[in-house]
Amino acid sequence: MDFVDFLFRWAHLLFGITWIGMLYYFNFVQGGYFKAASPEALADAKAKLAPSALWWFRWGAMFTFITGLYLLHYVGKINAWNDYIVIGALMGTIMFLNVWLVIWPNQKIALGMVEGDGPTAAGKALLASRTNVLFSGPMAFGMLAGPHFTGQGYGTGAGGIDLWIAIAIIIALEINGLVGKQGPLTTVKGVIHSSLGLTAVFVAILYFL
Repeated sequence: MDFVDFLFRWAHLLFGITWIGMLYYFNFVQGGYFKAASPEALADAKAKLAPSALWWFRWGAMFTFITGLYLLHYVGKINAWNDYIVIGALMGTIMFLNVWLVIWPNQKIALGMVEGDGPTAAGKALLASRTNVLFSGPMAFGMLAGPHFTGQGYGTGAGGIDLWIAIAIIIALEINGLVGKQGPLTTVKGVIHSSLGLTAVFVAILYFL
């Protein structure tokens, strides 16, 4: 591992902590506060707190994605990708796109920063955000497991029916995150349990199939 590679890994970790930390803050802390806050406190939080938090959230996502692209290129040069890296990178990319193409545009409407249907926009942003929480567990597992815990062995390449089953599940869940319903993702407990359960499903598929 050369020094440049190490710096990118370090930066990827720092930006990822910022991004996912803010994601969990929005879903586990701020959402509950918004429901319980007084009208005056809610208005102040929407005007001052939420826009600042969203700035850190979306730019954390951006630089996590950029540093991740470099690391994927580096891994591709020294070793073949494996199934864990592929699904981790795929979910991370989808999560990044959800931030910039779904959550942020709709949050601007929900917070009154731009004109639009606030309640509808808030619902779309929430579902996409909950989907990102759902993906966060298996995404992190896949990225960490790549060089350490593979059924095929690190560096042997990616592919096979197991990978395609996992990709199909990811695509179906993302479609639901765009046009579907919250279901078990409605509650904080539900989305945490769902994320852990999805991680277990992917591990079972990739390791045993």
